[in-house]
Amino acid sequence: MSDFTRLPDLAARALGGGVVAANDEFFAEKENLLRPTAPVFQPHTFGHKGQIMDGWETRRRRPEYEAGDHDWAVVRLGAPGVIRGVVVDTAHFTGNYPESCSLDACAAEGYPTPAELEEAEWVPIVPPSPLRGDTEHHFEVEADRRFTHVRLNIHPDGGVARLRVHGNVIPDPRFLTGSAWDLGAVENGGRVVDASDRFYSPPNNVLSPGLPRVMGDGWETRRRRGGGNDWVIVELAAPGHLAQAALDTSYFIGNSPGSARLRGIDAAVADPDDPGAWFDLLPRTRLQRDTRHRFRIDASRPVSHVKLDIYPDGGLARLRLFGEPTPAGLATLGLRWFDLLPAAQAVRVLITECGAPPEWARGVVDRRPLTDPDGLAKALEGSEPSVAARVRDLVATAP
Repeated sequence: MSDFTRLPDLAARALGGGVVAANDEFFAEKENLLRPTAPVFQPHTFGHKGQIMDGWETRRRRPEYEAGDHDWAVVRLGAPGVIRGVVVDTAHFTGNYPESCSLDACAAEGYPTPAELEEAEWVPIVPPSPLRGDTEHHFEVEADRRFTHVRLNIHPDGGVARLRVHGNVIPDPRFLTGSAWDLGAVENGGRVVDASDRFYSPPNNVLSPGLPRVMGDGWETRRRRGGGNDWVIVELAAPGHLAQAALDTSYFIGNSPGSARLRGIDAAVADPDDPGAWFDLLPRTRLQRDTRHRFRIDASRPVSHVKLDIYPDGGLARLRLFGEPTPAGLATLGLRWFDLLPAAQAVRVLITECGAPPEWARGVVDRRPLTDPDGLAKALEGSEPSVAARVRDLVATAP
């Protein structure tokens, strides 16, 4: 048997995986299936539904009130790909594990709802197979196709602690074009300049680096009454042309927005206070709960600010705005950086990175700020052409 567990877990939360639906989760939540940590058990820890289990557990199936013949959970792969094997772990389920399991998989475009997934073309990838209690079961998969979702079927009911879906990532090439700059990221200089609501958590959270770990890592508004919608406005690190946007509702399960819209404006040529000056980057689009959404943006017009509208309210974990700065925007960014360096550091930078003579470097630094009418061009007058070219490159200004 090949060791498929050395391959990435396509369903991992860190990659954006999530459990989108289950027919029953009476004793323990379906989201536990994808927890990255090993299952744990604490005896004699009871809730109002019984022993608290670290896994997914359904009620005992009774023909007189249960429809169908088995329970199931649908998992969205964070990284779609070719599945080489799955691990079904019944750790700590000793008297309440399923008799057997099977798995199906499908490929779907976009972000379908659970109801839409019912109409998908599901194909078997693991046939009905017996299970044992408190055991990690490994099943090889031979279906050589790219899948986006898997469905774990348990027969007839019971509990599963963890599900791992190992395979080879097959990225969508439609999302592999354009610049990798996140122009909205706080670590790149993006910032929230206004928001409709800051009740539960600050909107700046959506621009934070890394992946969210809990719901509190994102931005959440209070429940809106009386119409309208919530929104946040982001000033980009530099004006640019956006190519992609990522709207992440991870961990927002019962309180994610129903839909969202992105609009942009270039504050150099239009007034952000004029509602009619904003133009669509992403029209109002349906969102799914606990999902990392990616959208391509056809934005031929540069933007300096982006407005995110969520409908009607709720929470968002992260907002990513990928694009390429305009030459003027990059120049502004570079000049601002150079103007704000301490004098000694600025001189050192010119000497070590641009090969500038020390006396000349001190003269340039003394003429800051270089964004005034004299500007960089005046400061470079009479300098060695090769040095001048390196200085222009340093501050991201076209020669």
